[in-house]
Amino acid sequence: MVCEVARRFDVTTGLIYTWRRQALAQDAGPAFVPAKLVDVPNNGCAAEPAVCVDFPSGVKVRIGAAAPCELAAAVMRALK
Repeated sequence: MVCEVARRFDVTTGLIYTWRRQALAQDAGPAFVPAKLVDVPNNGCAAEPAVCVDFPSGVKVRIGAAAPCELAAAVMRALK
């Protein structure tokens, strides 16, 4: 199964195991949260798919589809 995933995404099996080990080592709490699709008014912004996250603190973040993954991850880590 790991070999199939590695082949599908063009990564090595060692990288998948490294990611798994890193994920298990983190004390990040729940890895998944409920998600729902909602219609958001454009408000004059470019119409592009985005991820909207509402943090328990009340902070709301909208990450555009063109944002680099590293940037999105850094924002999420900073606000958790």
